[in-house]
Amino acid sequence: MTRAPSLVLDQEVLADLDRSSRLEWLETNGLGGWAGSTVSGAHTRRYHGLLVAATRPPGGRMVLLSRLDEALIIADQRHELECNFYPGAVHPHGYASLQGFTRDFFPRFTYAAGGVELRKTVVAVHGENTTLVLYEAVAAPAPFILELQPFIAGRDYHALVTANGAIRQSGNFQEGVFRVQPYAGVPELFLNIPGATFHPDPQWYFRFEYPAEGERGLDQHEDLFTHGVFRLWLRAGERIGVIVSTQDPTGRDAFGLQEFEQQRRENLLHALPRNTPVTDMLALAADQFLVQRSDGMRTILAGYHWFTDWGRDTLISLPGITLTLGRRDAAREILATSAAAVSQGMLPNRFSEDNDRPEYNTVDAALWFFVAAYHFHRHAGTDPSEQAFLRDVLLPTMVEIVEWHERGTRFGIRVDRDGLLHAGEPGVQLTWMDAKVGDWVVTPRQGKAVEINALWYNALCILARFQELFALPAKALETWGKAERARRAFNRLFWNAQEQRLDDVVNGADRDTALRPNQILAIGLPHALLSKTRAEAVLKAVKRDLLTPCGLRTLDPNDPAYRPRYEGGPLERDGGYHQGTVWPWLLGPYCTALIRFDGHAGRQQAARILEHIRGHFLEAGIGTVSEICDGQPPHAPRGCIAQAWSVAELLRVLLDEIGPTDLTDLAKQNGIPTSKEQLWPTSPSTTTP
Repeated sequence: MTRAPSLVLDQEVLADLDRSSRLEWLETNGLGGWAGSTVSGAHTRRYHGLLVAATRPPGGRMVLLSRLDEALIIADQRHELECNFYPGAVHPHGYASLQGFTRDFFPRFTYAAGGVELRKTVVAVHGENTTLVLYEAVAAPAPFILELQPFIAGRDYHALVTANGAIRQSGNFQEGVFRVQPYAGVPELFLNIPGATFHPDPQWYFRFEYPAEGERGLDQHEDLFTHGVFRLWLRAGERIGVIVSTQDPTGRDAFGLQEFEQQRRENLLHALPRNTPVTDMLALAADQFLVQRSDGMRTILAGYHWFTDWGRDTLISLPGITLTLGRRDAAREILATSAAAVSQGMLPNRFSEDNDRPEYNTVDAALWFFVAAYHFHRHAGTDPSEQAFLRDVLLPTMVEIVEWHERGTRFGIRVDRDGLLHAGEPGVQLTWMDAKVGDWVVTPRQGKAVEINALWYNALCILARFQELFALPAKALETWGKAERARRAFNRLFWNAQEQRLDDVVNGADRDTALRPNQILAIGLPHALLSKTRAEAVLKAVKRDLLTPCGLRTLDPNDPAYRPRYEGGPLERDGGYHQGTVWPWLLGPYCTALIRFDGHAGRQQAARILEHIRGHFLEAGIGTVSEICDGQPPHAPRGCIAQAWSVAELLRVLLDEIGPTDLTDLAKQNGIPTSKEQLWPTSPSTTTP
């Protein structure tokens, strides 16, 4: 049996409602759906729910069962374990009975009230819109009643519901299974509660408050409907497994389903090339992003809770989410799907949740395809079927993309006379720094962007290597010539001799000289564009002004446009998305560059940097890595609580580039701090591990 890494919250955190309601747990089902809330039990987002089903995987998400509130009835005394926010009030205070929280393979809660100790485990079943809620009476002086009250939302996950007359106020309860279709067009909901009695009491509960939505400048109140309560007797040592699902659970055993799911996760860890607490936790986190589409093909979700599959994010994440975990077949499916989606040399930025029609409005997704193909080739070995895939699918797709870029495609994307890539039109944002508010493009990057041309150079180099691999020497020689021309032009155009680093964007006579992290891709991709001297200068500048314990800032703090915190309503947040906000995924190319240009010392430094991320596992999404953090200490986590490329890039470096060094021993050798205070300094100065 493979042990899971264990994250434990102490009593001080659990007793603090503000802290415990900002720590979130997440269980995903491999389809795009999930169960998730806060450690306190209080929902703080519209996206929280016990069963958020993907009705058209990975989209069509609906919050079906919002909550399943618990109460213990012990010798005529009622002890409510739930916790809810309402306008100006918290009721009840169930968090005060929470004595323990652990995240290993699953989130586990331990409650103590009236002499009873009750343990609850939540499990999302892979490949199904099914959530298990498992209860065990660890200790009890006498038999007691466990009361469960379901609260129905039955809505799109982006929406909120108010009390209405359309909801079906009665369901059917037979042989331990309750079933109801809340609204026409909404999937039927099943609750299997063996041994329970059902007591109908249909009514609306009003004005649940979700504070995280209010902080984001959005509506934060919702009404939820309950059909009644379920009651069952428990004694010390007994357990009950509840199944919440969109399919009839009659005859299924919740604990058997849990064992099957735990074995699946154990197998994932067992397949890793090495196991450390950090790599194991990241591997379990990575597993949450790999999902199966309704067409049977797998894809990678960009983040939870509100992202679906995005072209750029999927391809950046592919090496870490699939290849480092030994899931080459999944990588192959994703690359094949991407190849089939190429249009005029471009890959979609994202797929619509409504009709799956792709949106071709990104310049770099198609270029990341080459990097993903490079990593796939590294992991493919000499397997004949994989070689055929490289030759017959990936190579022709790469040729097509390059040819379209050379002749010119949408949005002014074209190879210029100097061999570099020009992209963009006024009012359109094509790079990963894509924040836009109405007609305001926050970070306009029209022209020749530094990371786009680093990707273009890599695309040419990778294509040339594939052409060599499959005996096309004349074509390879021609492509190598284009790559060398681009490299020379890149060094002439982007190198800022005065600042000893690279400029961010060049558009004719206009130059954006802001210090941003995009330049790290010039030395952190498979093929570096800079000499060792220039690369070391870039690393020095990035380390000095952009590096933090949780990622790279998107803008120099000394820049007048710098935003230290990502907060407020949509306008304020989008205005600061790339103006100083820290992105963890950028640690991937940064650490790759360290290893490439600083050898063993760089490898040790990269290991130290990545080991620091364990402090973040207990900061926002328990056991995973956030989308972004504030630019200033203490670098509060923001955005999505779980982001694919944040997890993927850390895993890629740890498992593909650090080598067999045991990271835990390395941490001890180098005196890596472990306390939160050391990991997340409160000083306003830049912290560089």
